[in-house]
Amino acid sequence: MLQIIHHRRIFYTISGILFCASILALVLWQLKLGIDFTGGSLLQIEFKNERPVNDFIKEKIAGLDLGEVSIQPLGEKGAILKFKDIDEETHQRILSELGGQDVLEEKSFESVGPVIGQELKKRAIYAIVIVLLMIVIYIAWAFRKVSKPVASWQYGLAAIGALLHDVVIPTGFFAVLGHFMGVEIGLLFVTALLTILGFSVHDTIVVFDRIRENLRKSVANTFEDVVEISINQTLVRSINTSLVVLLTLLAVFLFGGESVKYFSLVLIMGLFFGTYSSIFIASPLLVSWEKFRQKRASRRR
Repeated sequence: MLQIIHHRRIFYTISGILFCASILALVLWQLKLGIDFTGGSLLQIEFKNERPVNDFIKEKIAGLDLGEVSIQPLGEKGAILKFKDIDEETHQRILSELGGQDVLEEKSFESVGPVIGQELKKRAIYAIVIVLLMIVIYIAWAFRKVSKPVASWQYGLAAIGALLHDVVIPTGFFAVLGHFMGVEIGLLFVTALLTILGFSVHDTIVVFDRIRENLRKSVANTFEDVVEISINQTLVRSINTSLVVLLTLLAVFLFGGESVKYFSLVLIMGLFFGTYSSIFIASPLLVSWEKFRQKRASRRR
């Protein structure tokens, strides 16, 4: 049997370093927001022959006052152009300057105003906060009959601690990508975070539920041993489930195209750290909490 609880301080240290590094990256560089949040226009085109280099494309549309233009290659002949919010006349002039229908095909055009972008950013934050709150309430209710030695609401807080770990680390990583590689985040990034929350809390609840069952059966004399046994009983199931999903996401990341590349990368990171936290963070936190309570009780005596 793996001694996970016994070595919990090692796992706390690893997670603490990654968590603090992610917070530092977010403070120093912040996230590079895409047009979903800042407002702007996105034009996806595909050239009929060989795609010209980015500098050539920028030179062609330099006189249209588009602000800072970002060009992202897509496949062998496609490209995604991002620039400030424009009207329909300017949209048509861009296509004309790049050669028109004889040279390229327009795949999509999206325009998001700055007011809508700010509103989307607020709603994205609200969505994540509400999900976290509902998770605490649900877990506290689901484990309401478990009162000893750890109260039901403490299961909820332990799960939230693990979830913050699962969300903050990928977010910090994308702050690094945004600073050094210009990777922007949009609504797909928020969708990925919400997906991570759902997957991670599901994995955590499986372990918590086994702890609840083993407490009823009194499979060990101490709470620490009960948690240790419970983690080991669910370990293979958690790893196998995550591995199947991870292989699927890797296939999407490698072969799914540029438009879903970073979406799948967020999910891959969230899946990895979600599985890690369910095993090495969430349940050990319950033991640490109980150890702390016991120390306080002994001091009062």
